[in-house]
Amino acid sequence: MSRKMEFGVFEEFGRRGGESEADSFARSFEVIDAAEAGGIDAVWLAEIHFAPDRSVLAAPMTIAAGIAGRTERIKIGTAVQILPLVNPLRIAEDAATVDQISHGRLIFGVGRSGFPRSYLAYGISYAESKDRFNEALEVIRLAWTQPSFSYEGRYHSYQDVRFSPQPYQKPLPPIRVAATSPDTFPAIGSEGYPIFVGVRQGSFSELLPHIQAYREAYRAAGHPGKGQVYVRVPLYVADTEERGVAEPEESIMHFMRRQARQQAESATMAGVSDVDRRLRNSEALEHYTYEDVCRDKVVVGSPDTVTERLKSIQDELGIDGILAELNSGGLIPQDGVMRSLKLLSSEVLPCFN
Repeated sequence: MSRKMEFGVFEEFGRRGGESEADSFARSFEVIDAAEAGGIDAVWLAEIHFAPDRSVLAAPMTIAAGIAGRTERIKIGTAVQILPLVNPLRIAEDAATVDQISHGRLIFGVGRSGFPRSYLAYGISYAESKDRFNEALEVIRLAWTQPSFSYEGRYHSYQDVRFSPQPYQKPLPPIRVAATSPDTFPAIGSEGYPIFVGVRQGSFSELLPHIQAYREAYRAAGHPGKGQVYVRVPLYVADTEERGVAEPEESIMHFMRRQARQQAESATMAGVSDVDRRLRNSEALEHYTYEDVCRDKVVVGSPDTVTERLKSIQDELGIDGILAELNSGGLIPQDGVMRSLKLLSSEVLPCFN
């Protein structure tokens, strides 16, 4: 039996063609209720703006509060809250409130998003995203750990703030940070935060040198432990190997092509510095076959195959948990998603606990 691993379900509150927004909310809450009942450790919420044909999840903290009220056990995480788009003091209040009403079940996952489209709509320069992110996270930590604080930054200024409510978890809720570009891995390691990683570009194996750079920086900075790593991965389980591979194919390939378009589109937008990398990623994704995707980027198949694949990834990368995307691409019928979740809960998860 492999060592314990955190199992989370990643939820986009996706919207299908012809479906009402109310139906989208109801369908996603059905998945979350089943994850709670099935023993899944955490539910993870995306933040997706101005994509009405794709998702209704524009307000993750509001939805997190709704989840807190309808569940008792499952952790509630953001993956990720896009910090440069918000006033950090306001999101600190919202997150602390969710932590209070959930009795300490919030995991505060943060990032700055790899795509500038939402920044343009909000009227915020993507070129400022890194500095805005760092400033916002510093403000939030001060608010959560000090009886009162003042702060003077480039984008935000606060004087003698007495913050309330304080988080339920002491000294503060766990914070995890998304790592995407190569330079962010050691930077986050130096700060001592756990990280989210994904396989949007490259393969699982190609994550290894970046994770090693993160952990080397983590150790060099004197932080305890080895640094926790959580992988977001498209995952689908069916009762047979054939169904597990075939049923999600259309949806997963739709997702890969959409990622290719977004990478190419983002390379043309103001404030983006890594244009060549984005164009290379887009071209590579366009040429991936489903066989390539199954080998490098997703975990699909029967319960036995999915279990062995996750154990292999855990052994190779030393990961501490997964964020399973059960409907990557958003085209898998709801009954397939629910069956996959049931098998993940009943057949795969016990092999790690």
